[in-house]
Amino acid sequence: MARTIYIYNTLSRRKEEFVPVHPGMVGLYVCGPTVYGEPHLGHARPAVTYDVLVRFFRYLGYKVRYVRNITDVGHLEHDADEGDDKIAKKARLESLEPMEVVQTYTIAYHDAMRRLNTLPPSIEPRASGHIIEQIELIKRILDAGFAYESNGSVYFDVPAYNRKYHYGVLSGRNIDEMMANTRSLDGTGDKRSPYDFALWKKASPQHIMKWPSPWSEGFPGWHLECSAMSEKYLGEEFDIHGGGMDLQFPHHECELAQNTASRGQGGVKYWMHNNLLTVNGQKMGKSLGNFTTLADLYKVYSPMTIRFFILQAHYRGTLDFSNEALSAAEKGLKRVLQAARDFKNIQHTSGTEVNPEIAGLPEKVVEALCDDLNTPVALAHVFDAVRLLNQAKDGSLRLSEADYRSLSEIFCRLVPDVLGLIDEVSASSEEKTVEGLMDMILEVRRDAKGRKDFATSDSIRDRLKALGISIKDTKEGTEWSM
Repeated sequence: MARTIYIYNTLSRRKEEFVPVHPGMVGLYVCGPTVYGEPHLGHARPAVTYDVLVRFFRYLGYKVRYVRNITDVGHLEHDADEGDDKIAKKARLESLEPMEVVQTYTIAYHDAMRRLNTLPPSIEPRASGHIIEQIELIKRILDAGFAYESNGSVYFDVPAYNRKYHYGVLSGRNIDEMMANTRSLDGTGDKRSPYDFALWKKASPQHIMKWPSPWSEGFPGWHLECSAMSEKYLGEEFDIHGGGMDLQFPHHECELAQNTASRGQGGVKYWMHNNLLTVNGQKMGKSLGNFTTLADLYKVYSPMTIRFFILQAHYRGTLDFSNEALSAAEKGLKRVLQAARDFKNIQHTSGTEVNPEIAGLPEKVVEALCDDLNTPVALAHVFDAVRLLNQAKDGSLRLSEADYRSLSEIFCRLVPDVLGLIDEVSASSEEKTVEGLMDMILEVRRDAKGRKDFATSDSIRDRLKALGISIKDTKEGTEWSM
């Protein structure tokens, strides 16, 4: 941990030295998906970006609490607190209950992210499971004088807040600019100002997803959940809040305002925003209809190719999707993974001489990642290692034991454990082995339950839980997850 790490902080608009709130620990909150459709390539970029960040902090010895939410209520079609709830609309279209939609697409998202080799978050809270916390947060904002109730809904009072603080500090906007670009209040009635945003929305009689509150039966505003859940799981002040650049305004701006209004300070030390994936220069997304689902993409390219494609660009840089770019990424990935396979069989001498070019490579990879997670530069140094390994393979370069250790750090730790690039053939084999072992363990547990040996059954469950494996008994059988 004796490393100096620099992170670009959107709030200050410069790279800053990372100094954690609590020494040796990192609290990270990332905005997760609104689960109303198939996960697409646009979901992959933030997932891979913050996965590498988590992996790198852990590689350096930090203890990381990684919180990524699931939005399953309150995300309306338009940012101006108008339109249908996206999940409720999808439920009507498919003749399903909203939570059936949530469950279907949450499972799809998890599966797509697992195939990208992203680590699961430490905690994955759902908005619908934290209604009480959101109501309490609204009460605090009301008590502070930065919100008002109107016809059963509660709105954040942006002008009142702006008189004491600066609404727009994160996105670099000011109220005058927003006034010029905000639709008229005609016909909306409930808001005092067009740039006020909903903390609580009164539900119509036909609205399915609604809860009782002091103001009405309704549902929380979309921006509220992240303020409430990040505070619950990471505290009033935590290290990093991440998300896509498209969330900078209004979502993160509103979060920052809610945090400040309720507790007098913004709560987040470093705001990180990954840039967007584009198709012909236009943002990729479900709402624009130009997205490619990961399920369809996996039929043509391996998940590791997609991960490599994302890492080739700096997370704050633009990344334009094309088959040509993915084909180039596929070739680059094959070179790296082939080198990793070759390394297992490479020979080295017992000599103590050190090749300075090889010796410095692991440090160069780490330095690149310390510099605002510069994955393209890190990969460039990995390719230097690939070139030198190939020279050793064809006999034009002799490796000492020290050289071997340096290359081992790259191919056995930095590439798979930090960049998360793994050989999918061997990973698939390991997955099948784990599944086979779990089938056998659960069969032993079923037999124990059948004999009414509940002590053994519970012991197996508890020991699996201690290993990070949870099991759930259902009518169809026993489900397990890691």
